[in-house]
Amino acid sequence: MVDQPVSIAGYCGTVASAPVAGLVARRKAIPRPANPGKAGVRTASVAVGGLSRQALLLTPRPRGSFAQQAAEILEELRTALDLGRPRPRVTLQTVFLKRQQDRAQCETLLRNFYGGDCPVTAYVAQAPCNGAALALEAWAVSGPGVAVERFGPQALAVTCDDVRWIYCSGIEVARGRQGVYAGSLTGMASLSRALAQAGSSFEHVVRTWFYLGGITRKVGSTECYREFNRARADFYSDIPFGRGLLRKAAASTYPASTGIGMRGTGLAASCIAVETRRPDAFLVRLENPNQIPAFQYHERYSPRSPCFSRGVALVLGDQITTWISGTASILNSESQHPGDAAAQTHQTIDNIQKLLAPENFQSHDVSGAATSLRDLAKIRVYIKRPQDFDRCRAVCEERFGKVPVIYAVADVCRPELLVEIEGVAFSRRAAV
Repeated sequence: MVDQPVSIAGYCGTVASAPVAGLVARRKAIPRPANPGKAGVRTASVAVGGLSRQALLLTPRPRGSFAQQAAEILEELRTALDLGRPRPRVTLQTVFLKRQQDRAQCETLLRNFYGGDCPVTAYVAQAPCNGAALALEAWAVSGPGVAVERFGPQALAVTCDDVRWIYCSGIEVARGRQGVYAGSLTGMASLSRALAQAGSSFEHVVRTWFYLGGITRKVGSTECYREFNRARADFYSDIPFGRGLLRKAAASTYPASTGIGMRGTGLAASCIAVETRRPDAFLVRLENPNQIPAFQYHERYSPRSPCFSRGVALVLGDQITTWISGTASILNSESQHPGDAAAQTHQTIDNIQKLLAPENFQSHDVSGAATSLRDLAKIRVYIKRPQDFDRCRAVCEERFGKVPVIYAVADVCRPELLVEIEGVAFSRRAAV
């Protein structure tokens, strides 16, 4: 196989940020004229073969009206996209909203911004930690031979280099009288229908997000998250995840996932699926040697264990894409450092570092993987208590550097857990 070109570059609004390291063939920082009144945009650009992906994370300064803050980040987004040659096309985005009543205005602004080329979009009722009215995470693609197909407002597919990436988002369920269990099943069935519209199915899903209103709220003698886990376990029971791509069969193979709280009582869901017949492609379910797999948790945590993997890695020749599930301060299955948000943040990052370590890939029969925290293209940091933001951010900046990040206020699935972090990493595999 001929090696494909790979490069990563990063920049941050008015100040250049450190690029992601692991796939670097060349580095460049793109300076911008200083304008302290504007929103900051942090991006990471990853070129693998003919497909260039760009992660753009934007959080405005908490000043002015919603419309003013939205206009600022859209101006920054336009500028960032205009720097691309060719100009990237946004395919997937997540909008974090401080106030649900701003959503209609936000939808109008985004429709006007994108015209008839609006990406699939998730609206999440999570406030940015800095007090801003909104934040935006967008993924854009470009490159020769890249084909984009749309299948309505909730499904989109990108095909390049004999790999098809399917993005489904904007799935929402207002639970109403049907309850958490039934509402969760409804949400997953809606995801399945969106995948079917794109000609795919749940067995190809590698990454999911489930935003659950009142995630730790009591429901009779149990909790929302436990009822959600029961629904997910039942829905997943007959799905052969990774069929045709798993390098090593496993008794329990599930997508990487984030199950996190949001305001309200509903459910929002998104997923990524991957299809390819390339002979150099395979999937690996990653677990952390310092943690019991979530799907093997004792029933005291949930009568039906959470059905997700700590991470999922897609190997395409000598390139690796690793989706890191929502990760918290847990060793084995026990929560660590109760009440100490900074210590929990350190422990969470330790867990991610352990998951990405080359020796962990080796233990999963993937040799030559030189993966580390420096390979992260972007992260999200969910913080339960707004007063912990400064402490958590300081730890993240110390440990992650200037990786693009969004900080959002969100409840975590256990009452004692204060922080959860997720991300995606791109790295290169040495010749074997």
